[in-house]
Amino acid sequence: MSRRKSREELLYQVLVNAYLLATLLVVVIPLMRVITMSVSPIKSGQEYLGGLLIPFSRWSAAAYSQLLSHPAFLSSLRNSVLITVLGTTVNLLLTIPLAYVLSIKTLPARRFLNAFILLPFLFNPGLIPSYLVVTGLGLTDTYLAVILPGAVSVYNAFVMRGFFEGIPDDFKEAARIDGAGEFYILRRIILPLSKPIILTIGLFYGVSHWNEFFAPLLYLNDTKLQPLPVLLRNILLAANVNEYVDFDAMSAAPVSALKAASVVLTTLPMVIVYPWIQKHFTKGTLVGGIKG
Repeated sequence: MSRRKSREELLYQVLVNAYLLATLLVVVIPLMRVITMSVSPIKSGQEYLGGLLIPFSRWSAAAYSQLLSHPAFLSSLRNSVLITVLGTTVNLLLTIPLAYVLSIKTLPARRFLNAFILLPFLFNPGLIPSYLVVTGLGLTDTYLAVILPGAVSVYNAFVMRGFFEGIPDDFKEAARIDGAGEFYILRRIILPLSKPIILTIGLFYGVSHWNEFFAPLLYLNDTKLQPLPVLLRNILLAANVNEYVDFDAMSAAPVSALKAASVVLTTLPMVIVYPWIQKHFTKGTLVGGIKG
């Protein structure tokens, strides 16, 4: 019996390790190829082991230099940072109270409110009504045009609500008996215990704002307000035009290297931030998802 059990455990470990190895390769190989292409001095980057490896002596930073030296790069980077910071702050300031209110089990008409809030999540009004609302409010060419339409994510609010419901009611009831109001309970009891879910939802919102492309393209006509993804798209369009007409004098790097470098530059900030909140991210996602 013991030998059979040990064989089953060994088989289980082999299958798990094989699955993890396959997952690792699926993630690492595209990442290596993008990084290799971004430092490749040649047109395709395929000459070196299928585009996965290039000798260090042949690395070229021309693509990064061309992107970073663009006159509008710093202003676009500043716009992306402002949109991400302001947008995430607004998102959390609105999502946290909403999630807490929905987590109160004695709230009158609680089920109706949950269903009412879930309704627009299931039936999106579409692009045209959203555009008419934003332009009708005069938000065009302002950061609010990008931030306000998605100020609250119903999915994130429900995940956070699930986390709040998992906090023992004894803490809340003791505070209510002592005469504390709901705002005091949220600020002094709930928030100190909710660091994992706040960081998790903040990461969700932050990544969404950082990668925002369509809304700035639609509402920010002023080039001084356009974020980094829009600028990189414009640079790549100009480089592609040069490639199609066989005129690369304006581009010091191959178009393929520019594309790969733009991917690296846009993902690098999130890659740097994620390890700092990884442990909280896992806990917040699991607890909020299970309870929700």
